[in-house]
Amino acid sequence: MERVDCILFDLDGTLVESAPEIADAVNDLLVAQGLAAVSEQLVADWIGHGTGELMAQAWAHATGVARAQLPADALQRLMPFFAEFYARRCGTRSRLYPTVRETLLALRARGVRSAVVTNKEQRYTAQLLLAHQIRHYFDLVVSGDSLAEKKPDPLPVRYCLDALQVAPSRALFVGDSEIDVATARAAGLRVWAVPYGYNMGRPIVEAGPDRVIATLAELLALESRRRAA
Repeated sequence: MERVDCILFDLDGTLVESAPEIADAVNDLLVAQGLAAVSEQLVADWIGHGTGELMAQAWAHATGVARAQLPADALQRLMPFFAEFYARRCGTRSRLYPTVRETLLALRARGVRSAVVTNKEQRYTAQLLLAHQIRHYFDLVVSGDSLAEKKPDPLPVRYCLDALQVAPSRALFVGDSEIDVATARAAGLRVWAVPYGYNMGRPIVEAGPDRVIATLAELLALESRRRAA
């Protein structure tokens, strides 16, 4: 394996277990609209495409309307309310997955560049990273509304590599979903995946990552081999 100079990380489901508080915000809105709350597991299955699509899935489920038939104006009306609820909830019941902080600290100490590439909107991305005190570990953060396209389009990854001046052959993407795998493949990167995240209820191995790792701590073994070589 070639040298790894830069690691790009997904956020929700990879670094941070955020489903509990996202579910809280979704249910805040549904209940306020006189609808039944949905389970945290359902919300976890909808995570990955940004809050707009998440809310669309939740609203369609709660109202019994097919997602494809959901009126666009209904979502536009609801999103400001959801934004208010999620802003209150973001960072309250989420937590870092095991070994995340230690791994990021060790990678930083060894000079490995890193970035976050997420479909979460910038305001929530910043709030979550600050709440868990990990923003300073990353050279760059690209959110779902930072650029003209978001994952699975390769633009966010290519933007990071250009900004950090790292060749695709010397970068690695780490995520938790088939969206992350598809993004990395489209950008020409190797991709490792964690099995504990949000992959729409499907085992991540089905997405075909180069490797499935139990925790981010396995990245340190890779870095140790590189340094030894």
